[in-house]
Amino acid sequence: MSPRPSWPTIVWHAIRPRTLPLSLSPILAGSAVGWVESGVLRLDVTLVAALSTAAIQIGTNLQNDAADTLNQTDSAERIGPVRVTERGWLTPRQVMAAAYGAFALALFCGLYLVAIGGLPILVLGILSVLAGYAYSGGPFPISRGPLGELFVIFFFGLVAVGGVVYLYTGSISPPALVMGVTLGLPAAAVLLVNNLRDREGDREAGRATLAILLGPVGSVWLFGGLLAGVALGLLGMVAFGVPWTGAALGLAVLPFGVRIWRALMGAASGEDYNQCLARTGVFQLLLALVAGAGLVVGAYLHGAA
Repeated sequence: MSPRPSWPTIVWHAIRPRTLPLSLSPILAGSAVGWVESGVLRLDVTLVAALSTAAIQIGTNLQNDAADTLNQTDSAERIGPVRVTERGWLTPRQVMAAAYGAFALALFCGLYLVAIGGLPILVLGILSVLAGYAYSGGPFPISRGPLGELFVIFFFGLVAVGGVVYLYTGSISPPALVMGVTLGLPAAAVLLVNNLRDREGDREAGRATLAILLGPVGSVWLFGGLLAGVALGLLGMVAFGVPWTGAALGLAVLPFGVRIWRALMGAASGEDYNQCLARTGVFQLLLALVAGAGLVVGAYLHGAA
């Protein structure tokens, strides 16, 4: 057992704040799309949706921490970031209780969103919480198989972006769906890098993640394919015409993604993979901010013309 650090340090490692761009980026992008379509900025929707999705992300992280220690996927030899249960700083029961508390907070925030969006938002909210639990829990944890990346694209892309747009406008438009997929692809890339780093330990634990099935070379090329998908998604937004052409501003972020891809090709240590993982999260956040800003500015200029 490692020496127990301070509570702020334990909490930091337990909730993994560096992963939060996965949940916050699609909320920002969805808000930009909703703002353009409705002409109104709903800060209440954006902030409550961001809190709800962040709570789901934190709950998923906490449950994953405890579950991977209980099923012996994580050990003292892991090369990834610290896991508080594996270090003995908290018990799996304590971490699981915190996870359920995070999921409860997400549902509580969701009540406000349900009051705005009605039954469709209720269904999406319940499915999102259940998916967060099923990632590491239940009889067939998603994290142990090859479908994790698809899961991330769906829930951290389509559902998150589409749900926010629905709250703004009462419908989900084709541009909202394209933006959802576009934001989901870098989120999937984050998971891919994470699993690529952990592939040896995961294989020994009986997992069959996509990174294990593809191997290092195939996984790196898939990362490049996800970047290409982001470019196609942004060009797809342009195809909808004005004001959606503003999303093309997000193409300015792609060189940063390409640099991450090149670094991933030469990654040889856990620290190399950790840096690529963190930078991929930043890439997704920048993509949401820049493409979203392009949409809003484009809509404003179109309206002023």
